[in-house]
Amino acid sequence: MRWRVMSRGGTLFVVATPIGNLDDLSRRGSEVFAMITVCYAEDTRRTGRLLSHIGAPASLRSLHRHNEQARVKEAISRLDAGERIALVSDAGTPAISDPGRRLVAAALEAGHAVIPIPGPSAVPTALSASGMPADRFLFAGFPPRKGQARNEWLEAAVSSPHTVVAFEAPGRLSRLLDDLGLRGAGEREMVVCRELTKMHEEIRRGAIRELATVYREETVKGEVTLVMEGAPAAGQGMNPDIREVVKACVKKMESEGRTRREISETLRDRFGLARNEAYRASLESGDTPCE
Repeated sequence: MRWRVMSRGGTLFVVATPIGNLDDLSRRGSEVFAMITVCYAEDTRRTGRLLSHIGAPASLRSLHRHNEQARVKEAISRLDAGERIALVSDAGTPAISDPGRRLVAAALEAGHAVIPIPGPSAVPTALSASGMPADRFLFAGFPPRKGQARNEWLEAAVSSPHTVVAFEAPGRLSRLLDDLGLRGAGEREMVVCRELTKMHEEIRRGAIRELATVYREETVKGEVTLVMEGAPAAGQGMNPDIREVVKACVKKMESEGRTRREISETLRDRFGLARNEAYRASLESGDTPCE
C-alpha cells in the first residue's frame, strides 16, 4: 500500500453546496469561498448566484464532463503554485454522479491537501424522508438511457436486497417506472422526491405500478431523486412446494457451469418467477433432485 504525505503546497476544498435552498450552505462553506482564489464549478451561472448570495469574491472557472481533462491540468498548476481552490458541482456534494472525481484524484496524487466541506446531498436527504431502511443502501446514480447498459442497471437495481437510491431526469421518470414494473418490481414501494428543499418540494410514496400510472398523466418538472424498496429475501412469496425444487435446479445448473443470468432466466421460464425473485433464487442451491 502506498502512503502519500500531504505537502505544504496548494489546497483543494471539495465543497457541498445547497440542492435548492441557498441558506443550506454551511458556515464553513461560506468561509472557504471567502478565502479561495478560484472556484471550479460544473455550472458557473448557478454557482455564480450562490457566490453573489453570500458576497464571496472568488473567480469562477467551469469544470464539466466536456472539459474536465483540460481543467484538471490547469487546477493542478494552480495548486502547485500554492493556491487555495474549491471544487463544487451544480448542487449537493461534488463527484457524486457529477464531474470532479478526476480533479480530486489528481490533487491527491500530486501530494496536495484535499479538504472536504460536508453539507447537502440529495441522497441522504431523500433517504431521511423516505421511511425506508438506510442502514445499508445502493446508490445507483442515473440509469443509462438505452441498450445493454440500461438493462444491466435495471437488473442490478431490481435485484438489490437493500434500499436503492437513484436519480432520474423528469422527462424520463415515467419510462423508468414502467421498466421497473416490467422487471417484476411493480409491487415494490418507492418514494419519489422532487425539488427537494425548494418551494415546490414534493415527496410521494406508493407502489411502483401506482406511481407509474400517476406520472404517465403528469408533466414532471425539477430534479428527481428516487428511493426504492429492496428486493425480498430469496424465495419469499414463493410457493413452499416448489422452493426446494428450485434450489435443486440451481445446484444442478451451477454444476453444469451455467451463468447466473442463464440460471435466472431458466427459473423464470420453468417456474413463472418474477425477474427479481428468480435472480435472488439463483443465488441459492439445494439437494433435492431436479426433475
